[in-house]
Amino acid sequence: MSDPVILAARRSAVVPRNGAFRALELHQIAAPVIADLLRDAGLAADNVDELILSNALGGGGNPARVVALAAGLAERVAGLSIDRQCCGGMDAVMLADALIRSGQCEVVIAGGVESYSRRPLRLRTDPEGGAPEAYDQPSFTPWPERDPDMVAAAEAISLRLGITREVQDQWSIASHARALAARIHMRSEITAIAGIDSDPFARSMTERLCSRAPVLRGSISTANAAVAADGAGFCLMVSARLAQKLAHSGWRMLAGATRGADPELPGLAPVGAIRAVMAVTDLCPTSFEAVEMMEAFAVQAIACAQLTDLPQTLINRGGGALARGHPIGASGAINLVRLCHELGLPGQRGLAAIAAAGGIGTAVVLERLGQ
Repeated sequence: MSDPVILAARRSAVVPRNGAFRALELHQIAAPVIADLLRDAGLAADNVDELILSNALGGGGNPARVVALAAGLAERVAGLSIDRQCCGGMDAVMLADALIRSGQCEVVIAGGVESYSRRPLRLRTDPEGGAPEAYDQPSFTPWPERDPDMVAAAEAISLRLGITREVQDQWSIASHARALAARIHMRSEITAIAGIDSDPFARSMTERLCSRAPVLRGSISTANAAVAADGAGFCLMVSARLAQKLAHSGWRMLAGATRGADPELPGLAPVGAIRAVMAVTDLCPTSFEAVEMMEAFAVQAIACAQLTDLPQTLINRGGGALARGHPIGASGAINLVRLCHELGLPGQRGLAAIAAAGGIGTAVVLERLGQ
């Protein structure tokens, strides 16, 4: 069976928490992106068979169904919501690929949407009948002693691999600079929402600004950690037969893998996934035209690049999450959207990778199709 084809890839701007998207519900961020996605692909809403949506911070239910209805998809589209934290948006696209390969669907929209601004407050009931206890981070392992705070986990990588604050800050400075340089170019992939058609967080970072940034823990500071954010990203995937009929090129997924790893060092989890997709495709670190590596923390991206020998010159050519923000359940999909738009010429191949709490990593290899 021929490989499914990504016909179109779109995202919203990524807006820091309590910014321009602060009053928007999930479906109000996602639906406009889906409308542009359908227009780009030349398909009607009735053509869509399924919507797979990643969301990590919402109030439960089935946000994919809400988004499907808000986007005007057919009522038969039930919507599938998944939560694999930061990996979810990328995993959603992998699921779309599998659904089409199996013959169950011909057109699937997959990705993620997140609103830090509108996330519900979390309370845990007291079994003894006392007042509920507020919490922010849920449990990602059954062992409290092996379930670190994400900042502490990032600092553990810094100590283990000897990645200093100065090195992390330099990575952040470069990420912001590349994002600023690519701002006009990236508007072609962004659906304007609430008047925002570019990522607003990128700025001219300097060593002095980084040195003055508040320390979160050890070498981790607010300058080298991504800010909480709101945003959405989606890919529209179709069968090879339909892509040929529509005379579209697009992109195909050469490989995708999700791997578990040490939950105490979740930032290193993409390493196993990256090695897996390179082994399946018989590609080496220099085979790629572009790499989209998640930057929840600079140290995480640096470590994954070092341990997989990926050239830094290929990584996040339009800046990364340090210069945009981190809308948890959408970040993996946004990385894939960015990768699609970085692969502009037929035959070019790219890699996207992301880590999630609990020690989970996902990686995907895409190839640009065309004559």
